[in-house]
Amino acid sequence: MSVKSKSALFVFLIVAAVLFTVFMAWAQQPAAPAKAAAQPAAKAAQGGAAAGGNVARGKYLVEDVAMCTTCHSPRLGNGEIDRSHLLQGSPVYYQPAMKVSDWPQICPRIGGTPPATDEEMVTLLTTGVWIDGKQLRDPMPKFHMSREDAAAVVAYLKSLK
Repeated sequence: MSVKSKSALFVFLIVAAVLFTVFMAWAQQPAAPAKAAAQPAAKAAQGGAAAGGNVARGKYLVEDVAMCTTCHSPRLGNGEIDRSHLLQGSPVYYQPAMKVSDWPQICPRIGGTPPATDEEMVTLLTTGVWIDGKQLRDPMPKFHMSREDAAAVVAYLKSLK
């Protein structure tokens, strides 16, 4: 292979690597039009929100981020979440690998009428501290949400029947 051919191959490989890198960076970007289209719908849902929270955002946080339904909803015989009893409490679906003396056996109902006042629920979701002043026990995550997100979660929970 001549020097000229080697140089052309080298330049081709460099250009291909740069294009590949640019393509990969572009492919990992979130879809801006979908996000922009979702914002008006989310703002529209704010109107009837309980506790000043955004119900649509609360649903997103509960079901897709915090995954509350995983523990606080019962399961069907096939292991799927029973959406007809969403967030109505359930036996704990899993156990720790090693015995934990105070591992809870029941996850409480949080949908409909949450087990605390709106402000107590917001405190729980922003600090990880329950109404008795104690940190939450495992397996409950110790959330540190913003007050706005916590209010949205409470609004969504209260919107469930």
